[in-house]
Parts: sequence; structure tokens; C-alpha cells
Amino acid sequence: MRLPLTAASVLALALAACSGETQTTPSATTPGAASERPVDGMGVMQRATVGASTDVSLANGQGQPAGTATIRQGPQGVLIRVEATGLTPGWHGIHFHAVGTCEGPGFQSAGSHVHGGDAEAVHGILNQDQNDSGDLPNIYADAEGRAFAEIFTPFVRLADNGEGQHLLDQDGSALLIHANADDHASQPIGGAGDRVACGVIRAG
Repeated sequence: MRLPLTAASVLALALAACSGETQTTPSATTPGAASERPVDGMGVMQRATVGASTDVSLANGQGQPAGTATIRQGPQGVLIRVEATGLTPGWHGIHFHAVGTCEGPGFQSAGSHVHGGDAEAVHGILNQDQNDSGDLPNIYADAEGRAFAEIFTPFVRLADNGEGQHLLDQDGSALLIHANADDHASQPIGGAGDRVACGVIRAG
């Protein structure tokens, strides 16, 4: 049965008023800046669109293959699967760096860690003042120099929407493995030492 036009209009307005939902435009924000984080109409933190992924080819300072990494977008961060080779046995720091180039044996072209906002970056996921979006847990290499790991971080994203720093911004980004373990507290990189493997992050 069709409702009269006037009654249908009133019903639609009443339902809209009860829902209380509003639309917001997705925006990139800095982790930790709660007042600037994207939220939906109910005040819930915005989730990224799942589906983006990219494969990263790692190389050592001599330009030789050093493994691969796959980065996949989840609703609240990215999952990184690392399969690295040619490392010294033991723990190694691994971080996201701000520039998508891996030039020279020391990979200094990759810049410093991914970081958003105007405040100076503070490194260390065990540091009370940490705001460094490139921070990741260490990976462990076995006696043959092979490291296999899956790491999740909410601090970065591949998607155009959601929280975290965008890895696919204008100058891209890079994934770097260091010679030593990251202590997750000291500055500027937790004592992780030289950059021994690097991979450019590109759109998949």
C-alpha cells in the first residue's frame, strides 16, 4: 500500500532525525593526535578500506637480493610479512622510512622514519613520549641469516582513508632493516645501527 506523499515525507524526516548519523570526509591524521583523528557520525574512529597491498623487494648495500616483504591493509593498520635473507644471526631493528628511495650502500636516501605532525619525532614503542610512526618490533634472524616474521602496526596505512601516516604519499616510503636490535627507547633509532637492507614501497 502506498502512503500519501505528505505522510511518507514526515516518516522519512522522522527516521533521519532518529538516526543522528552524519557523513564525514576521510582525512589523514597523525597517530596520537586524538582531537584530529577521523571519526564517523557516532564518534567511532574511522576504519581504513581493506584491500590495498604491495610487495616490497629488499636489497642489501651491494645491491644483491635480501628477501621480500608484503604489506597488506587492514581496517586499523597494516600487516607486514617479512622474509629476509643474508642477515647476521640475532635480532634486527626494522622501520618504515619517509622517502621511497634506496640509494647507496648506507641507504641514507630513504631519510628518517615516517613521522607526521610538527613536533620533533620521538622514537621507541616502549618510550612514554613516542610519536614516531615508523617504529616496528624487531625481527630475528636464524643461524643462516634468515628472518621470517609477521608484524602489525596501526601507525601507517596504504589506503587513502583511515588513521596513520600514508606510506604512498608524494615521495613514497621505504622499509629498512638495521644491523642491530632496536631497544625501543633510546634516540634516535634505539641503537639499531647501520641500514643493511632496504626496499621501496610502491602502489601494488
